[in-house]
Amino acid sequence: MQAGRQVRSAVWTVPNVLSMARLALVPVFAVLITTGQDVWALLVLAVSGVSDWLDGYLARRLDQVTKLGQLLDPAADRLFIVVTLVGLAWRGVVPLWVLVVVVARDVMLACLVPYLARRGYGPLQVGFVGKAGTFALLYAFPLLLLAQMPGAVGPVAQVVGWAFTWWGVGLYWLAGLQYVAQARRLVRAEPSEDEGGDG
Repeated sequence: MQAGRQVRSAVWTVPNVLSMARLALVPVFAVLITTGQDVWALLVLAVSGVSDWLDGYLARRLDQVTKLGQLLDPAADRLFIVVTLVGLAWRGVVPLWVLVVVVARDVMLACLVPYLARRGYGPLQVGFVGKAGTFALLYAFPLLLLAQMPGAVGPVAQVVGWAFTWWGVGLYWLAGLQYVAQARRLVRAEPSEDEGGDG
């Protein structure tokens, strides 16, 4: 978000509707990927990817950055990542450890939310590294799914998909550690109880 941009409390904005639609596609995608309907699953992922870019672009272009949108957009990304990984692990496309490593990072960050909320802080701002990690993972999974298809495309998609996966997992965890460090700095910057004494 650009400096000085007002964050609104509106709910029914164009970007928020797009984010809600993307969230609604998560269970649809889950059914498609677990039942082996890869072409339709890839189509849903493509639509999700376009809407992910579009809602952010419109939020800035139309000056419709909202508190709800700041929650919905990363929530949709994380749900798609986890659901895709569960489906791919279920089918044996990716090993279980990839799912565990990604989910462990999200669990770690989820534990920060109540910790920060008790001190009056909202969700931490998503940084460049976090966006890059999410971007890499969201590109990796369609490629790994495409690698299951016969023909010359499969082996190429396999190599590129795993390259995106390794980069995505590394950046995802790096961003997670940065969020933890950011939370610690916020808490340390708070005035201690001793500083608020009678003097």
